[in-house]
Amino acid sequence: MAGNTAACSDTSEAIDLFKPQGLYLKPIAKINVCVQLPVLKEPGKTISNWEVMEKIKHMIKPHVFLSLKIVKSTLEFIRLEGELENKSLIKTLMQRLEGKTIKLSGFSETLKVKAGEAKISFPLKHDWDSYFRDAKHMNEMKPGERPDTIHFKDLPSRWFASYHSKTKDKPCEMVLRRVFEGFGEIRCVDIPMLDPYRKEILPGIQTFSFGQDLTFESYVQFKEYIGFMKAMDALRGMKFLYIGEDEKAYTANVKVDFDKSKHLSDKCIKKRRIERWKLQLLEKEREEKVKKEREETERKQEEERLKKENDEREKERRRTEKIEKKELRRKEREEKRRLQRLEKRRLEDEKKYQIKLALEERKFLIAQRKLESIRLLTELFERVKEEKVKEDLEKREIELEDERKKQVEAEALRKAEEKQRKEEQKRKRRMDLEHQEYELRHKILKNVKAKEEKKEEEIREQLRKKLAKKRGKVKLKSAIVLKK
Repeated sequence: MAGNTAACSDTSEAIDLFKPQGLYLKPIAKINVCVQLPVLKEPGKTISNWEVMEKIKHMIKPHVFLSLKIVKSTLEFIRLEGELENKSLIKTLMQRLEGKTIKLSGFSETLKVKAGEAKISFPLKHDWDSYFRDAKHMNEMKPGERPDTIHFKDLPSRWFASYHSKTKDKPCEMVLRRVFEGFGEIRCVDIPMLDPYRKEILPGIQTFSFGQDLTFESYVQFKEYIGFMKAMDALRGMKFLYIGEDEKAYTANVKVDFDKSKHLSDKCIKKRRIERWKLQLLEKEREEKVKKEREETERKQEEERLKKENDEREKERRRTEKIEKKELRRKEREEKRRLQRLEKRRLEDEKKYQIKLALEERKFLIAQRKLESIRLLTELFERVKEEKVKEDLEKREIELEDERKKQVEAEALRKAEEKQRKEEQKRKRRMDLEHQEYELRHKILKNVKAKEEKKEEEIREQLRKKLAKKRGKVKLKSAIVLKK
């Protein structure tokens, strides 16, 4: 929302202006509060305006001011202006404030408070009648030079935007016309901010406002004086009220005055149209000039590009030619070096062949000498071998004789050992038989002894039984005797 708008919580006093757009009028409710100040005796002592305002706000609770500001401040009094939500609250708040006193911190005296309804600054019929009657440059027979045009300032842009428009932040002349044609037939409307040439036509006029076109200025001209009168009477002491689709309400204080600049007179409209036409022609010329300059620039750029391409091609050709020449020289140098390497290699191969041939001849001589040496050594070894074989045969015969003797001795020793082993086996077998005989005899004796002991035990058992029987008979006889 614009900077001059405020949220509204009470729409009971709303008056229809143009309901399809959500626009209404609401009475402005303002009161003046005057606070009598005490005489400041101590130098340097001051009165806090903020404290005075807080005291006034406290006195009207639970009601609140929409806004409270100081309009005049002197040594004798402070005058404040407060805006209320409804006009019906004026009497209530005046009763709460009129004749009351407040006490400020640091002051012993009480400050008297007076309150009264504030007068709304708005032009009256007498104002425009006297203005147009006394103005010598006005002709009341011509539209725009008589009281038929209303000048608006600080209208919220969004409130007058078309629902069908893509740009919701810019007002629409058709919407503005429909809003005010309820008061009378509209002859002409003008919203300077919608004219892109207006700033150049009239350098002093504002075609936009701070806050990204949140508010705008407009002119509404009626065909008949009665329409102008109805509109001014309806807008007197009113502020604009907007109720959106979300049912949220906002108010805006808009400056309303009759036009004194002949803004919508035929002469001014024609003048602006001519100026606009001139500016359009000038803009067209500028565009054509810019287009020609752009085309000339593009042509020059194209020429420069072609020239640059030709230069690049020529440069590339020279560079290629230079590279080819360089490559040819390089190949010639390489071919020369290759031939030199081949010649050098041929000479080296020839030298190596000569050296190899000399080495082969030397090897052949050495091999021949080695072969002769081998033949001599072989002959020598053969002779040595024959002598050695004879010695070996003799030595072998001696060894065989010794071996035969050893075998005979070993055979005799073996036979003696075999005989001794057999005797040992016989002796061992005899001892085993004796041992077995001893064990068998021992077992037989043991069995015989066991049988004898068993027999003796049986005899003893029989004797014990006999003795037991005898003892039983004796005891029985004794018992019988005792019983008798």
